Amino acid sequence: MPQLLLCCIRKNSLTVGKHFPAHSRLRGFSSDRVLENRLLSMYAKCGNLRDARKLFDEMPDPDECSWSVLIAGCAKQGLPNEALELFRQMQGMGVQANQFTLSGVLPACASLGSLHEGMEIHQEIVRSGLELDMFVSNALVDMYAKCGCVEVARHVFDKMSEPDRVSWTTMIAGYVQAGRLDDALSVFRQMPRRDVRAWTAMMVGYAQKGFVDEAMKLFDEMPQRDVASWNAMIAGLVQNGYGDKALKLYAEMQSAGLKPNSKTFASIIPACANPGALQQGKEIHKQVIRSRLESTVFVASSLVDMYAKCGDIQKARELFDKMQNKDVLSWTVMIAGYTQNGFDVEALEIFDQMQLAGVKPDFKTFTSVLPACANLAALQRGMVIHEQIVRSGVESESVVMNALIDMYAKCGSLYKARELFDRMHKPTVVSWTAMIAGYAMHGYCRDALKLFEEMKQSGTSPNHITLVCVLSACCHAGFLEDANRYFTSISECYHITPTMEHYSCMVDILGRAGKLDEAHNFIKKMAIKPNANVWSCLLSACRVHNNTALGQEVALHLFELDPENPAPYVLLSNIYAAGGRWGELEKLRKIMNDRGVKKTPGCSWIEVNKQVHSFLAGDKSNSEMQNI
Repeated sequence: MPQLLLCCIRKNSLTVGKHFPAHSRLRGFSSDRVLENRLLSMYAKCGNLRDARKLFDEMPDPDECSWSVLIAGCAKQGLPNEALELFRQMQGMGVQANQFTLSGVLPACASLGSLHEGMEIHQEIVRSGLELDMFVSNALVDMYAKCGCVEVARHVFDKMSEPDRVSWTTMIAGYVQAGRLDDALSVFRQMPRRDVRAWTAMMVGYAQKGFVDEAMKLFDEMPQRDVASWNAMIAGLVQNGYGDKALKLYAEMQSAGLKPNSKTFASIIPACANPGALQQGKEIHKQVIRSRLESTVFVASSLVDMYAKCGDIQKARELFDKMQNKDVLSWTVMIAGYTQNGFDVEALEIFDQMQLAGVKPDFKTFTSVLPACANLAALQRGMVIHEQIVRSGVESESVVMNALIDMYAKCGSLYKARELFDRMHKPTVVSWTAMIAGYAMHGYCRDALKLFEEMKQSGTSPNHITLVCVLSACCHAGFLEDANRYFTSISECYHITPTMEHYSCMVDILGRAGKLDEAHNFIKKMAIKPNANVWSCLLSACRVHNNTALGQEVALHLFELDPENPAPYVLLSNIYAAGGRWGELEKLRKIMNDRGVKKTPGCSWIEVNKQVHSFLAGDKSNSEMQNI
C-alpha cells in the first residue's frame, strides 16, 4: 500500500490515488503514520489541498512530517499565507521544525516578499543548527534574493561548503532579479558545471533588461535545452515586442520534438494579441484544447486577453465564463478587455461581479477599471473606487496614481486631479500628459501649455501623446502660431515622427481658423497617406464655414476610404441643407439608402446612486425609459 501511494506521488497521479479513502482506517488499516503521511503527500503534491487538509485535521497527533508536507503543499500551490499560518500553528503546538519544514515554509516568505518573517525563520534555523543543510540554505538564498536582499543571499551562498546546481542557479537568478547582470554573469562563469537552469536564468536576465540579442546568443550556445529554456526565450521575445520572432521560435520548438506545456502557451499567446495575428492565435488555441490545458487559469487568461485585444470581445467573454477558478488576473484581463473595446458599462459590471465573488482587486485591476469611469465621466463611481484603492494601500503606485489623475481630469474634477498630481514625488511622462490632457479637454488651454513648459523644465521629455494633447490645447484656444511652432518641434526638437493624430490636430486648427485651402494643401503635402480622420477634420470645417465645393471633394475621398461610415454622409447632408441645395441632398439620401448606410444612433449614459445606466437614442426597451 505505501509503495503504491509513493508511485502515485512520483507520477502526480491523483486518478489512481483518489480511490484511496480520505483516512486509511476506513479501509481496515491500522493507524499507520507512514501510510497517512504518504497519503497526505499524494494529495498535497497532486494539488488536492482540500482532501489533504481534511486528512490532516483527522490526524489525532500530526508529527513534524505531516506538518511539513501540508506547509510545503500550500506554498507550492500558490497559497503562501496559508503556509505561514500553518507554520505558526505548528510552532504554537510545540512541534519541532525539521529541515523539510523550514525549506518548505521559506518559499512562502519569498512569494509574499515577507522579509521580516523570513529573518525570524532564519534565526530558528541557526538555533536548530540547520543553517548548513543544503535544502535549507538553498531556500534561504532564494528567500533573501526574492525579498530584495541579494547581498544577504550571497552571504548565505558563500557559507555553503559545497553548493549544488540548485544553489548556483538560485544565486544567479537572484542577481538577475535584482538587475545585477554583471554579478550574475560572474557567478555563472564560476559555476563548475553549468546546467540548463543556469543558462536559462542568465537568458531571462538579458531578456528582462531588453538585451534580446545577448539572450538569443546564450540560447543558441546552450549545450542542451529543455522546455523551460524555450519558454524563457519565447517569453523574452514577446515581452520585448518581437512577436513574429517568438512565433517562429515556437514553430522551431515543435519541430525539435518538444511538447508545449501550459507555460509555453501562456508565453506565446500574447504574441497573437493583435488583429493581424488572430488566425495564428486561433491555431494555438486549438493546440491548447488538444493538450487539455484550456482550463489552466493563466492559459485561459492569456486567451481571454488575446481575443479581447483582437477585438473579439464576445469570444473573450465566452472563454471567461467557462473558467472554473477565476483568479485576480482572470477578472482583470476581462475588465481591461471591455474597457479597451469601449464597453465601459460592462467593465464596471464585471468589476462588481469580481468583488461579489470574493476576489480582491489588485493595482492592475484598479488601473484597468478606472479608464471606464473616465470614459463614462462617472465621477461618483470613480471616487468610490479611489476609496477602495486607499484601503488597499496601492494609491502610491505610479500607474494607479496616473489612472486616478486621468479619471478625475476626464470627469471634470480638475482640482482633485491637480491635487494628486502635485502629491507625486516624481511625475512620469504619463502623469504630465494626463494632467495636460485634462486642462486641454475642459478649455483651460493656457494652463495646459503652461504645464507643458513646466514639464520641459523638469527634464521630462514628452512622448507623441503629450504632443497631441498640446496641439489639442492650441486647437481649442485658436493658438495657430503656437500650434505651428509645436508641430515643427515634434521632429526637430523631440525627434519623434509625426503621427496621424498630430496631422489631424493641425488640419483641425487650420480648419477652425477658416484657412480651408491651407488645410487642404497641408493634407496633400503630408509625409504619410492621410486617413479618414484627417479628411473628416477638413469636412467638418467645410460644414462650419459653408464651403460646399471643397466639402463635396473631401466627402468623395471619405466615401472611398470608409464607405460604410455614416458620418461623412451626414456632414455633407448638413452642408447641402445649409446651402439650400435640396436636390443634391435628396440624391445623397438615395445613395445612402442604396448603400444601406444608416446614421448611428447616439448613446447617452447617466450616473445615479453610483451606478451607470446607458441607453440609445430612440430606444424604448430600457425599463427605466419613463424615468429617463
